[in-house]
Amino acid sequence: MTVTSQPAQPASPSSDLAQLLRPVVRESSVSEVAKRLLDHLSAGDIKPGTRLPAERQLAEALGVARSSVRGALSALDVLGIVEIRPGSGSYVREGTSEFLPRAINWGLMLGQRRTQDLVEVRTHLEGVSARLAAERAVDEDVVRLEDHLRRMRDAGTDAASFIDADIAFHLETATIAGNSVLSDILHSIRALLQVWMERVSDLEGTVSGTLCEHDAVLAAIRDRDPDAANEAMAEHMRMANARLRESIDSDDRPSD
Repeated sequence: MTVTSQPAQPASPSSDLAQLLRPVVRESSVSEVAKRLLDHLSAGDIKPGTRLPAERQLAEALGVARSSVRGALSALDVLGIVEIRPGSGSYVREGTSEFLPRAINWGLMLGQRRTQDLVEVRTHLEGVSARLAAERAVDEDVVRLEDHLRRMRDAGTDAASFIDADIAFHLETATIAGNSVLSDILHSIRALLQVWMERVSDLEGTVSGTLCEHDAVLAAIRDRDPDAANEAMAEHMRMANARLRESIDSDDRPSD
């Protein structure tokens, strides 16, 4: 009897992903599984709309208990990154433009290396932006920066308005710098700025410190002093990083 071999079926996205995942090295936890999935999402390995492998497949691929996978998927569902459809499975949500701020916020809570890298890159880019702005600003540019800083002062206890004006100040500085690549990059990580500022907005001294630091940046740009602008922005980034670290550390402290 002749046995006719059947043509190989193309692998589904779910099976491809299951093969891509590797076992977590240390003892499993919900956060470890969530971070692993986020890493693949951020790297573009998992596209919006993709149906994720079943819990059993994920658990086997990662070498963890199904309860860890279930908890991770539930957390990502709450964050709006994954949609759990009863009877159908778990899917990566559409709308990638909204994914970055959620991924960053989750990464901050978990101390994710990717977020630290973003903060480091942003620090250097902002210094270059301030230096170029001081070299290239005209009077009208300075007026716009002054307007953003005035809005920050006038925001009072309205955190959302303060953050909007703060972000506008930084993006305006990038525009004044006159380098389209630099401006595009800083605009693309606007989500990082927003998540960053939202986390630290309720820390004591944030508003007064941020205003003082922006004053120094503005003064240097107004004086057309590139070195001073770079130094003022570097100091602002140093203090902003310290406030971010304080916010993260406070999340890690056990509650009473």
